[in-house]
Amino acid sequence: MNKVSVIIPNYNGMKFLPDCMAALAKQTFSDFEIIVIDNASADGSAEWLREHYPQVRLVANEKNEGFSGAVNQGIRLSECPYVLLLNNDTEAAPEFVENLVRAVERSERIFSVSSRMMQFHDREKLDDAGDLYCLLGWAFQRGVGRPARDFARSGRVFSACAGAAIYRRAVFEEIGCFDRLHFAYLEDIDVGYRARIAGYENHYEPSAVVYHVGSGTSGSRYNGFKVKLAARNGIYLNYKNMPALQLILNALPLALGIFLKLLFFQKMGFGKDYRDGLREGIRTRKQCRKVPFCRKNFGNYVRIELELIGNTFLYAGEFLQRRLHR
Repeated sequence: MNKVSVIIPNYNGMKFLPDCMAALAKQTFSDFEIIVIDNASADGSAEWLREHYPQVRLVANEKNEGFSGAVNQGIRLSECPYVLLLNNDTEAAPEFVENLVRAVERSERIFSVSSRMMQFHDREKLDDAGDLYCLLGWAFQRGVGRPARDFARSGRVFSACAGAAIYRRAVFEEIGCFDRLHFAYLEDIDVGYRARIAGYENHYEPSAVVYHVGSGTSGSRYNGFKVKLAARNGIYLNYKNMPALQLILNALPLALGIFLKLLFFQKMGFGKDYRDGLREGIRTRKQCRKVPFCRKNFGNYVRIELELIGNTFLYAGEFLQRRLHR
């Protein structure tokens, strides 16, 4: 049995797969298998993989199961201690897998490790150095657009970015896999949040480098589909993971966050999509499996709440840094 299953969800990613697969073939760590979950691609992706990489475990879905559904299939197929989720629009540096494995094995309390994601077309700038979540109900990427040297130290983050991160598979059996209701967007924040409630940690490892095109499947940073899903999934995320008292405590900042985003997306031309997503999230929130409150996790909830407050100030700092580096 291999130590790691590299799981790649794919939807019409033929233009990215050659670079992605070639980079995995050059890894310094070889004790891994590759599982590709193809979400009913119509661009010949599955056929190309069968011809050029017959050793890859390929699952060809008859319909698009979304990111969450696809990676859950891969996790269930895996029998390895670790699963490494990797977007198809990436090119991993040679020591990428080796360094993620070394990082996750530092402690059994580590659930996930996020890589140093660099921009594919500007390889001196960061795309993601682990994800944070704040009191406004906003998730954000650490360091996006900043020089790589600014995030050269490993450490804890709120959640790993599932576009290029390793996970301890046994923890999924305890907290559950990615939420299929999310389909895509914020599903990695959700699973990282659940792990935090259970007392596990999420880390960032700068020595694990991967180059990321970004929005390779959705096609753009902002579009109606993405805006609607993210708005809906934000409702799911807070409803599921915050006990009633915490929701009441955070009601005002969460409402402020929604209002500010509504203004932003209204200006961008996506106001209707954002409102539709909010309405759908509120209407269907009870379809989510809410995390049961356990007294033994009370300290974890307190630590999370303090981190949400701190991350609000960090976001303000990140925003100012991005403005300065434009």
